[in-house]
Amino acid sequence: MKKILILLILILSIKSSFVTYGQVWNFDMTKPQPKYNDEVGYGYDRNTSAVSEKQKHPMFFSVKVPEGDYKVTVTIGNKQYAGVTVLRAETRRLVVERMITKKGELRDVTFNVNVRTPYIDGKNTVGLQMRERKDWGWDNRLTLEFNGNSPAVSHIRIESNHPKMKIWLCGNSTVTDQDNEPYTSWGQILPYWFDENVAVENMAMSGLRTTSFIEQNRLAKIVQEVKCGDYVLIEFGHNDEKDDIPGSGAWYNFTYNLKKFIDYLRPKGAHIILATPTERRNFINGKICGTHGEYPVAIRTLAERECLPLIDLTKSTTELYNAMGDSLSKRLFVHFPANSYSGQDKELKDDTHSNAFGAYEICKLVVMGLKSNNVELVKYLRSNWRDFHYYNYDDWQKFYWPMTPINKLEKPAGD
Repeated sequence: MKKILILLILILSIKSSFVTYGQVWNFDMTKPQPKYNDEVGYGYDRNTSAVSEKQKHPMFFSVKVPEGDYKVTVTIGNKQYAGVTVLRAETRRLVVERMITKKGELRDVTFNVNVRTPYIDGKNTVGLQMRERKDWGWDNRLTLEFNGNSPAVSHIRIESNHPKMKIWLCGNSTVTDQDNEPYTSWGQILPYWFDENVAVENMAMSGLRTTSFIEQNRLAKIVQEVKCGDYVLIEFGHNDEKDDIPGSGAWYNFTYNLKKFIDYLRPKGAHIILATPTERRNFINGKICGTHGEYPVAIRTLAERECLPLIDLTKSTTELYNAMGDSLSKRLFVHFPANSYSGQDKELKDDTHSNAFGAYEICKLVVMGLKSNNVELVKYLRSNWRDFHYYNYDDWQKFYWPMTPINKLEKPAGD
């Protein structure tokens, strides 16, 4: 009897820190947690860990889970101290913007996290680039990043989720989950604007063309897993326009490849949305001069011919840059003087790739594009969503994006 009592006490003490039953995981973050390893299956990760129960510094926490979608409920706040908390999931996907809590104040937030792996059907896999193999966007764990001036997280609950809808993202470096500061793409912000009823699965990657996206089996993975009623949002052009092989150009190989996306996905019952490419910041005589040639026209023509919704990001981003002007629009892109980041000894000047603020603004244009097409998705926008217009852009000085602790300053492929 005494042995049984001791065993029960031991079980209860473990359970108070970590509980899993079925597909539910519970973590009391006010108690010490281990460093992550695959055998334990959870813990502080990426060489970060809490120095005490009062975390108060950026860190990662991972849980080993099967591929899929997960409803995550995080209790933000701490009974011992006031907090300023930002949450990101997986590869720097924004899920909770700055949340300020007083000492003792606890607030629950719920969101969906998509965990993907490269496996397709037991025989085929997605052809990951070397950079993707090193980051944490395609591994077998759900990773949360606690950030902010004083991150305060008291409890984490993770359970399998069956969201009502999914958005699959196809594209290049302007869409992908960028792994390194200061590069950020609009696809990383999109999960923030939707509640747990919508999953976002970002299949985009830097440097990809429509051709290489197909060759790397990314379209094949979507076709294998997409469900009737899912949305597939496709934005290409930046890299396709550099092709100089026979048959290249907006009206032949590019349009032909986009038609492949449509022909493979339509029989699966997917809702396909085409998007023109985000414009580059290319000011001439005080106005943006287009850089994409006939590619936006080709996409618009295909959308009309195939009776598909269109988000004209070329047009809306051009309007945004013009409204901000030559100088201020630099705040949307990776323009930073030397030594802004550790190990950065040269000035960064990139008029293609957005920083976090730029990704935030462009993502709002994407959401407005969804709204203008009256897609069912928009009924699951979070209550804090406010309609956005390019002439009422946000103040970059009020935008809060604490830097992710891991920073390698590796420029995305493509331009």
